[in-house]
Amino acid sequence: MLWQKVDKLLKEKHMSINQLATKMGLSKNNRTMYYLRDGKIKKPSFELMCKIADALGVSLDYFRKDKY
Repeated sequence: MLWQKVDKLLKEKHMSINQLATKMGLSKNNRTMYYLRDGKIKKPSFELMCKIADALGVSLDYFRKDKY
């Protein structure tokens, strides 16, 4: 579900995973975003989520699960 939200924003902003990673300050060889996409990262850290939100220009609340 998390990746679906990231992917939706990437499509809206016409960004690639590599562009997102660069905007997050990750090196070209860093595979973090691919690991997240492929489900290898099941519980991303708060720091990673902050970087993703900042790079995509959204609040962390955007990534929260739907309200109970």
